[in-house]
Formats: sequence, structure tokens, C-alpha cells
Amino acid sequence: MNQALLALRSRLDRFGVILSGLCMIHCLAGLFLVGVLGLGGGVLLNPEIHHIGLILAIVIGAATIGMGALRHGHRLPLVLGLSGLALMTAAVLVGHGSAESVLTIAGVLLVACAHIVNMRRGSCSTTCDC
Repeated sequence: MNQALLALRSRLDRFGVILSGLCMIHCLAGLFLVGVLGLGGGVLLNPEIHHIGLILAIVIGAATIGMGALRHGHRLPLVLGLSGLALMTAAVLVGHGSAESVLTIAGVLLVACAHIVNMRRGSCSTTCDC
């Protein structure tokens, strides 16, 4: 892969980690604000936010983790990312509640880990055995 494509993949991996973190903050804030304070249910629990977030996660994950797996040949980021995306998809399907929160948080943690492992694997040169 050329350097420009590798740089783009690295930036998208970083964006994927940030997006995962924002998703977790959104989920935890939703639990706190809606569950404890009874505020923000209309905005924080809007299903469209979850659908858009899942679509972004799938597109960014497929592009970065998929390209990374093709480049460095390691399957760990791919397995982590697919597992996380599967949990996030299940969270969207189960609807609002504690199951959704647990599935989402577990999913975004796995996806973030996949991006981090992918970035570390991508920083290796083509001659190293990473």
C-alpha cells in the first residue's frame, strides 16, 4: 500500500477509537441522565442516533480494520472488530434498556481495541514480524 493510503488508514483508525469513546460517553450519559435524573430521553434515546453510529462504525471499521488485516495479515483486529460490531448490532436490535447499554459498551470497547491493535500492527514495517 502506498504511504498516503496508510496515513489515511491510520487517521481513520484514530477516528474509530474516538468514535467508540464518544459512543460510550453517549451511552453512559444516557443511562445517567435518563435513568437517574429523568432528563434528555427524547434526544439521547433517539433510535436514529444509534443507527447512524452503527453505520459509521461499520464503514470505518471495514475500511480500516479490513485494510489492516489485508496488509499485515493478523486476524486479531478483525476478530475483535467483527465481535464488537456484532454486539453493537445486537444492541440496536434489542431496543432501549440495560441490555442495550451492556451490549453497546462491550461492543465499542471491542471495536476500540481492534482499532488500537490495528494501529500497532500498522506501525510495523513490512519487514518486521509483528
